[in-house]
Amino acid sequence: MTGFARTEGAAGGLSWVWEIRSVNGRSLDIRMRTPAGFDRCGEAARRAIAASVRRGACHVSLVVNRASQTPGVRVNLDVARKVLEAFATLERPPGVGPLTMDAVLAVRGVVEAVDADAAPDDAAYAAIESSAGEMVAAMVAMRAAEGAALEQVLRGQLDQMATLVEAAENAPGRRPEAIRARLGQQLAMLAGAPVALDPQRLHQEAMLMASRADIREELDRLKTHVAAARALLDEGGPVGRRLDFLAQELSREANTLCAKAGDPGLTATGLELKTVVEQFREQVQNVE
Repeated sequence: MTGFARTEGAAGGLSWVWEIRSVNGRSLDIRMRTPAGFDRCGEAARRAIAASVRRGACHVSLVVNRASQTPGVRVNLDVARKVLEAFATLERPPGVGPLTMDAVLAVRGVVEAVDADAAPDDAAYAAIESSAGEMVAAMVAMRAAEGAALEQVLRGQLDQMATLVEAAENAPGRRPEAIRARLGQQLAMLAGAPVALDPQRLHQEAMLMASRADIREELDRLKTHVAAARALLDEGGPVGRRLDFLAQELSREANTLCAKAGDPGLTATGLELKTVVEQFREQVQNVE
């Protein structure tokens, strides 16, 4: 399923923007892009996604800006105090005035530049990680809304399948007299062949034709698969893989039904069933 979410925040002199986009995928694939120094935030977002999503390709980005890029200054009081203490132990020569604050501040190490790119504190990291959780929750909510709409589509397709299976079961071409008529035509063609056929061989061919004309097993399996798919939708949760398997089985049975139909009306119903099953299979790829 698809989803998008964006969250913003500010703390500790930082402002940030999280974005996540999720698209369909057979398994979970998380691609993270975070600035240098914010790997721990990316890992927190990755854990939140893995805890909430089972299938899909998720593309996540974090953009961080600092409130001010101008380096600050800090007075190292320990060094200033030692300078004052050292000066107090010296005997001032004649003409030398007392120690001024300008002189103390000019001593190397008393005034230090504060790097604007210093690592954020733990509170800022925690705020960014919390914002990532909000982003994931919003994306999951969007996927859930899409999933609810998609569920109705899938249920409608399953209803169509059930109707077509019932139509195939009640098709005139499945009546015993229709099957006998088709077998009689085929046997007449064999009996009229230029080369005489062994009666026992004709009997075997008749039995084989009758067996091929019977689609009872295919109809029963189609009903079972439709019921199983409905049960999965009722169950909820991450059922995409199991629905995908059932879609393959439904397709297999529909193909067999068409191959064994032997009747134009039944073949048309089988082809329509194949179309609906394929539509179902494509939609199931969007289910988590």
